Amino acid sequence: MKILCCVKRVPAPGAKINVTADGMDVDAAHLGFTTSPHEECGVEGAIQLKEEHGGEVTVLTLGPGEAEEQLRYAASVGADHGVLIPTDGSAYDPQRTAAAIAAAVTELEAGEPFDLIIFGNESADAGGFQVGIRVAHALGRPIVQGIKGIEPDGDIIRARREIDGGFEVYELPRPAVLGVKEGLNLPRYPTMKGRLASKKLEIRSLDVEADAGGQQRVRLHRPEEQVSETVILGEGPEAAVAVVDVLAELGVL
Repeated sequence: MKILCCVKRVPAPGAKINVTADGMDVDAAHLGFTTSPHEECGVEGAIQLKEEHGGEVTVLTLGPGEAEEQLRYAASVGADHGVLIPTDGSAYDPQRTAAAIAAAVTELEAGEPFDLIIFGNESADAGGFQVGIRVAHALGRPIVQGIKGIEPDGDIIRARREIDGGFEVYELPRPAVLGVKEGLNLPRYPTMKGRLASKKLEIRSLDVEADAGGQQRVRLHRPEEQVSETVILGEGPEAAVAVVDVLAELGVL
């Protein structure tokens, strides 16, 4: 199988996010970055498919030069090729991102389409749910989002989406596009051999033209922190009465 997995460089989930003084960007001065979690599972899923059915995995990202780090990480766990669509670091809206990726895919395929293109269901930072769908539409290929199971069967890709009480199963003709969710698998850790090999990965840079879409960032707003106050009720047996009083207030007695 010939598989393309699209990933995004995002602030590490759980990190404290600060915004710049003008409220227009994330202050990355003391921020760690990683691959978006849904897409990390997408990379693992692509590599598992390669191991089971043969073929190769290409990982693509759009972003500044620092995003090579995410491509090399993917290579350290088994991806074969890395492609960077370089930007100046400014935020692309979903329409522009999708247009750039679709143009890059057309150039990469050169008459031989990818059997499967994998996106994360949504990115960990913007959470727009748009890019994969827009790319699939631009390429004229079927897509299903929210996938937690992938099974190739001849010219068909069978995809499973979890619902209350069971699963929905979809059959998509190749070439197809899937948006996968965290929980599709448990991503592997890179080996020392993999990390050393990833340093030698030749990353292909693709300069593609894509016009800005109709969405504009107005302002980033960081919610006020909710501070929880801890009250020590006492120590030892003497605290028992106070604990009972609190439980009574909560209505659990």
